[in-house]
Amino acid sequence: MSAQPRSGVTSPDSAAQAPEARLLTEAVTRLRRALRSSIRTDYPWETLPMAQVELLQVLGEHSPSRISDLAARRRLAPSTVSGLIGQMISAGLVARDVDSADRRASVVTLTDAGREKLAAWTTAHERRIQAALAALDDNSRASIGNALPALFQLAENLGETADDAMEQ
Repeated sequence: MSAQPRSGVTSPDSAAQAPEARLLTEAVTRLRRALRSSIRTDYPWETLPMAQVELLQVLGEHSPSRISDLAARRRLAPSTVSGLIGQMISAGLVARDVDSADRRASVVTLTDAGREKLAAWTTAHERRIQAALAALDDNSRASIGNALPALFQLAENLGETADDAMEQ
C-alpha cells in the first residue's frame, strides 16, 4: 500500500506540496477506515458500532456518568447519547442507576459485560495495529513512536478548539 494519499483530488506529484493538515486528515481517515474494516474481517464477532465503543471508552474512564456528561465528552446531542445508551442497556453493556448526589438524575455505569466487551475490542485493535506496525521498517516504526506525543497534543488542541467554539 502506498504511503501517499490516494484521493482523486491529490495526485502523487502534488502530494508533497499538499498542506500538512490535509495529509494528516487523510491519514487519520484512512487509519480509522482500515481499522473498522479489518476488525470486522479478522474478528467477525465484533459488531459493536463505533459510537457505542466510544461511549464504552468514556465510561471506562469516567464511570458513573450522567447522559449529559457523556454527550458533552463525545460532543453529541444528549438525545443521541440517550438512544445509544438505551441500546447498550438492552445489550447488557451498561446499567442506568439513580445518581446518589442528585436523586432526580440518573447515571450510567459499565456492567461486567460492558467491561469485557471493551477489553476484547481494545485487545483486538491492539493486535491489528501491532501486526501492521511489525510489517513496517524500523525507521517507520520509530517515526510513529516519536510522533505519538505530538499527536496526543494535537488531539488536546483540537478538543480545546471545539470547546472554545461551543462556548461562543
